[in-house]
Amino acid sequence: MTTRYPTWRKSSYSEANGNCLEISPSASGTIGVRDSKQHGAGPILDFTAREWTAFLQAVRSKA
Repeated sequence: MTTRYPTWRKSSYSEANGNCLEISPSASGTIGVRDSKQHGAGPILDFTAREWTAFLQAVRSKA
């Protein structure tokens, strides 16, 4: 857990083999995204609310 992103949760689309994303909102309004296989030690992608919305729309349009 990091103090900037205190409430990580796994994606509901996580695979059983551990290929998962975790997301957490911050107090400043950004959204952090990380790879759960890194056990909190890997990089965190930091999205603004607008960037996160655009990212989700792009992913959903490819599904």
